[in-house]
Amino acid sequence: MKRYESWGKYPPISHQQVLQALSPTSLLPLPEDDSSVLPYGLGRSYGDSCINNGNAIIETSALSNFISFDPSTGVLAAESGVSLASILQVFIPRGWFLPVSPGTKFVTLGGAIANDIHGKNHHRAGTFGCHVNKFGLVRSDGSHLTCSPTENAGLFKATIGGLGLTGLITWAEIQLTPIKSPYLDTKTVKFRNLDEFVEVSKALDPIYDYNVSWVDCTTEGDQLGRGLFMAGNFSSQTKNKKPATISLPFPCEAPTWLLNTYFIQAFNTLYYNKQLSHTVEGLTHYEPFFYPLDSILHWNRMYGKRGFFQYQFVIPFEEGARALKEIFSRITRSKRASFLAVLKTFGNFQSPGMLSFPREGFTLALDFPNDGQPTLDFLNELDTIVFGVGGSLYPAKDARMSPESFIKSHPRLAEFEPHIDPRFSSSLWRRVRRKE
Repeated sequence: MKRYESWGKYPPISHQQVLQALSPTSLLPLPEDDSSVLPYGLGRSYGDSCINNGNAIIETSALSNFISFDPSTGVLAAESGVSLASILQVFIPRGWFLPVSPGTKFVTLGGAIANDIHGKNHHRAGTFGCHVNKFGLVRSDGSHLTCSPTENAGLFKATIGGLGLTGLITWAEIQLTPIKSPYLDTKTVKFRNLDEFVEVSKALDPIYDYNVSWVDCTTEGDQLGRGLFMAGNFSSQTKNKKPATISLPFPCEAPTWLLNTYFIQAFNTLYYNKQLSHTVEGLTHYEPFFYPLDSILHWNRMYGKRGFFQYQFVIPFEEGARALKEIFSRITRSKRASFLAVLKTFGNFQSPGMLSFPREGFTLALDFPNDGQPTLDFLNELDTIVFGVGGSLYPAKDARMSPESFIKSHPRLAEFEPHIDPRFSSSLWRRVRRKE
């Protein structure tokens, strides 16, 4: 039986009524009582933005059809339940790639818009919403609207990054990116600490379209924040044979002691030292470059039944390096090392959405096993550093930020709220707006 929960498995779900969206032209399915509704795609949001505990969700898997494609321009129209994986499967062989992609391809088109997802190329292309031409939106009053920068423009801006609260996206038209090969010319640079990361980033961001860094959260001193900087541009070269892609499921929910500090420290040391030389260049297929974790199905099980917290923030460049050092020092001292720590930069792009997360600066994503209140207390400590330098948190990956933190993270909140559909809500929204 399918479980309609968040990817982080927190907070736990006691009850949700499941409704089905049947077609882009159908009426919006609504509960017979006064319960609220929320669209649900593939459930890859880490926190409670994709769940609606005690109310209803609208499952979008039936909205899975391609509508049209113009091979001369790369403009694709598809229903909102189409996954990014399906788009890649069909259009990579035709020489087209997603304009922006997150770290997993198991995301729906509607979810990509509702969370205004970002990827390794934000410094070159901005967010996913920057490449959306228009979309269909059905509201609880029965209206079917087309939203674009010129038609229903307010709802267009509110829905992009609007966390599914403005209505059900039924279809969308997006601009794909042309590529000559499914391979990338890649460069991986080993950096010794956060200062070296900043230097490498400044040198490679202007050259490479796609950049991201894995960072070791267990070191200190002159190796604080060491890691591997991975950069790539789509290549004109290819290989005769595509590398074998094997997807193995994580077998079960792991015991709570598995991801202890010593295991994570040993893993990070091995991963950092797997590259012996300072710089390695190569020709890399897009799947391991963009989606390394997709080869491990249900990898969230490694955190056990209690799940985990993903914590992602963005902080301005001006105070960013100092703040990052303080955050990594706190993590090291706390012995709460993150198994997956991803550091990159956001460029100077204005996201179209009113609640869109990305803005210029450093962004760091961290995973912490759920140890209950001690984990929550520690994340509150990190909040103090983030907001102390004018940063913000990512709601699509959040399960615990306070209402005050949400307000600080979203300066356009008052502009957004009038566009919320009165029948739509989520566990996150009730939490951060004190409506539980």
